[in-house]
Amino acid sequence: MSDRMTTPWGEVELSRFPEDPRDRLRAWDASDAYLLRHLAEEGVPLTGSVVVVGDRWGALATALAEHRPTQITDSFLSQEATRANLARAGVEPGAVQLLTTQDPPPQRVDLLLVRVPKSLALLEDQLLRLAPAVHADTVVVGTGMVKEIHTSTLQLFERILGPTRTSLARQKARLIFCTPDPALERPANPWPYGYDLPDGIGAVSGRPVVNHAGVFCAERLDIGTRFFLQHLPGPGAGRVVDLGCGNGVVGTAVALADPSAEVLFVDESFQAVASAEATYKANGVPGHAEFRVGDGLAGVAPGSVDLVLNNPPFHSHQATTDATSWRMFTGALRSLRPGGELWVIGNRHLGYHVKLRRLFGNCELVASDPKFVVLRAVKRG
Repeated sequence: MSDRMTTPWGEVELSRFPEDPRDRLRAWDASDAYLLRHLAEEGVPLTGSVVVVGDRWGALATALAEHRPTQITDSFLSQEATRANLARAGVEPGAVQLLTTQDPPPQRVDLLLVRVPKSLALLEDQLLRLAPAVHADTVVVGTGMVKEIHTSTLQLFERILGPTRTSLARQKARLIFCTPDPALERPANPWPYGYDLPDGIGAVSGRPVVNHAGVFCAERLDIGTRFFLQHLPGPGAGRVVDLGCGNGVVGTAVALADPSAEVLFVDESFQAVASAEATYKANGVPGHAEFRVGDGLAGVAPGSVDLVLNNPPFHSHQATTDATSWRMFTGALRSLRPGGELWVIGNRHLGYHVKLRRLFGNCELVASDPKFVVLRAVKRG
């Protein structure tokens, strides 16, 4: 689905990635439009080094493309959406520099535009990484929906960059204005963050885990993953995919239990895949592993996988959607060999068994507790 956003410099046609006719969510929101109006109405200079952080689907980078901004994102899907939206707008390749959160940030920033992320930790990491490039004359403007901007959000800007205030709300969106203070003594960056896993969770019990900022439940093991780790299939799977790998504890557990397994760690988050690789290496696993940032199992050869392990997300930023889980399940069906298995952990209320039966023609309940279910679907020949 694509739609148009009106900006002070004309209309831009935008879409999410991958384009899905069932996904009715827009590729921009009121906070993007509010920020762009502010830049035009206040005559904010769009010269020098313009950096856009957290641009969810490329709305800001596309609207400001003539000013040759640098976009920094943690999301492969957002980066691909930006590429498509820039191409649709006729922007020449290379006019907008596309960086990930794992790339070195620009050395100088004259205009810093921040789309506030859902993760406060990711915001902290990004501001700390960019702070050395910010100078006294840098214009810093953040944006987000009112429900996304909290006192803790403003305190981060204040603690890392300088004095911070907010705008009035418009269409449930708000702006953040920060005045950089080069003399400010900034805290050390606490990311990546590591800790030892608890006992009683199989092969990774007591083992180290590494989390880059923004990874789901980066400061502790979430209860869903804990339950999944207690009910993983036994050794002998062959080629295994940890789909939506997060910090990689599930795939690492498989590799520790079965050194002959070949494990592919996949996530659309650059931070997550970096975490999975760091966790795997921290545990000195002797087996073979591959780490890939991408859109689920796209690019994996059909019929080449024996086992897929999946804890699908059911949010896209602030919106609840089943589009991601559906793509993951259909990708698993395509990638599995006949007789191969998809194991899924999910909240009971999400009803994944219905989708799996529709796709695979079968679904078995492996384990359950009052909140979670572990499901198994087998690809029939």
